[in-house]
Amino acid sequence: MKPILITTALMTLLPLTAQADNWMMRVRAINIAPHVSTSPSVAGLDVSSEWTPEIDFTYFVTPHIGMELILATQRHEVTLNGASLGKLSHLPPTLTVQYHFQPTPTIKPYVGAGINYTHFYNVDLAPGLTIDRNSFGGALQAGVDIAVTQNGYINLDVKKIWINTDIKSGGTKLTNLEINPVVWGVGYGFRF
Repeated sequence: MKPILITTALMTLLPLTAQADNWMMRVRAINIAPHVSTSPSVAGLDVSSEWTPEIDFTYFVTPHIGMELILATQRHEVTLNGASLGKLSHLPPTLTVQYHFQPTPTIKPYVGAGINYTHFYNVDLAPGLTIDRNSFGGALQAGVDIAVTQNGYINLDVKKIWINTDIKSGGTKLTNLEINPVVWGVGYGFRF
């Protein structure tokens, strides 16, 4: 009876052991560089590029497949031909599914694709101007984790995120503003 109990206990613990190190948390400094376009076209409308801290969590479903949730927020200035139209903040949580290559034990590149939901808040634009507060769009990413300790990694990452909103005056749509930033990041990750 004792060997059966020991075997049962070991078989119960093995899946738990196999799932160790399924999580990674990273902290990054990111540059949000908007690629602005409008429809109908408004010449000279732009959104500032900004640096901000970012945190993300990755859950590894398998050694090669991960799901990453990216969290950051930032305030941007909106300009027209260099003149300020005001500022707005956005929170764009982004979820990607990643494929992690493992060419060496220390260098682990990955690619990913997913979706983002962006909420605009603290909108302080010129009098009479309003925007839609919510946006859904796609996201692509590529990056690499470089091991520096047993569980610690330097991370380099780039994402393309599709974000847009309608700019309105008195409830009438003036233009659709596509922000669509490229987000460059460098940071540190810890696997646990």
